[in-house]
Amino acid sequence: MAHILVLDDVFDAVEMIKKILGRKGHHVVGFVDEDEALAYVMANPVDLAILDIKLRKLTGVEVLEELRSIRPELRVIMLTGYPTLETAREAVRLGASEYCVKPIEKEELEQKVESVLAG
Repeated sequence: MAHILVLDDVFDAVEMIKKILGRKGHHVVGFVDEDEALAYVMANPVDLAILDIKLRKLTGVEVLEELRSIRPELRVIMLTGYPTLETAREAVRLGASEYCVKPIEKEELEQKVESVLAG
């Protein structure tokens, strides 16, 4: 299965996504700190990153930009509780494969992850 990184400023959100995707057989690592997540991606092969738009130090779009410079092939799903057309356009422009609005449903998350990984 896939090696997935989750970055969200809310620890419980990270844990929920880890649990859902872990049950599907994926190896999931979670972070609430942007620098730790970026360092992890520099040192480890990751198939998919799931990023919240609203983080503590950076925005999810800024992290996406950093990830693109580290691993251009990395697939990314953006999450947000505050959807705007501008944010969606920027995420897609930088190469996000999917965009999900929180609170995300378990089935929607599973479906989008499978779709992006198959992509």
